[in-house]
Amino acid sequence: MPDSGTAPSFELLPGAVGSPVILHVPHSARAIPPDVRADIVLDDAALEQELDHITDAHTARIAEVAAGLAAVRPFRFVNRLSRLVVDPERFPDEREEMLSAGMGAVYTRTTHREVLRRAGTDPEPLLARYFRPYARAMTEAVADRLAATGRAVIVDVHSYPTAALPYELHGEGPRPPVCIGTDAFHTPDEQARLAREAFAACGGTGLDSPFAGTYVPLDFYGRDARVAALMVEIRRDTYMTEPGGPAGPGLDRLAKALAAPLCSPRRTVWAARWSARHRH
Repeated sequence: MPDSGTAPSFELLPGAVGSPVILHVPHSARAIPPDVRADIVLDDAALEQELDHITDAHTARIAEVAAGLAAVRPFRFVNRLSRLVVDPERFPDEREEMLSAGMGAVYTRTTHREVLRRAGTDPEPLLARYFRPYARAMTEAVADRLAATGRAVIVDVHSYPTAALPYELHGEGPRPPVCIGTDAFHTPDEQARLAREAFAACGGTGLDSPFAGTYVPLDFYGRDARVAALMVEIRRDTYMTEPGGPAGPGLDRLAKALAAPLCSPRRTVWAARWSARHRH
């Protein structure tokens, strides 16, 4: 398992000055700093298995390939640490629905609802060290796009397993090859329509099942309609061997679909007018 005792916990990779788009990749990494690992109760083999299940493997590569194909290169904001360190997309307080599954901003339970951290673990040190700096940096990245272009478009890039895992609170619904997550305030209908059109050739799409909503920094969430957002959830059997195995030829097809709305002026749409319903 890779560690990250000295590597940066996240990275903003530059795009074209005139691009409003940020491809956000929060769950692709497996790295866990040694001192954080020490507080996880799983043995090494069980932790590797949990990382196989919880990691959105290869999504950073999908975003990287898509960025290279785009007519106007988007920015990429990539989490370099596992979501088992902190999950930057969770609410850090009682608003978070996934607290009921032991998977708030700092997880205490695994995908199979087993103990990950001891009861009574104080989340505050990890929130202060990792969660809040990440949130500030993402807020600044969005503010920078607003200042430069008058708008910001967050495209949240995720994946999910073919079969529902026990931690999922809404796993009984459809599991299409590509699920488009939307938010009533931050995702205009046209943006969702064009996303579904772009991914239609990847086996079919659905809306907000098994995961719904998308990520918007709290400073803008529900307040600033200039921030558009949408989540792309890719079913893992479409591009990789599950769980945690290598990527296959489907990766390039999905990256091309992700890039499609960035490749023509009419569709620089991931740029029209995302947050927290069913949390991934």
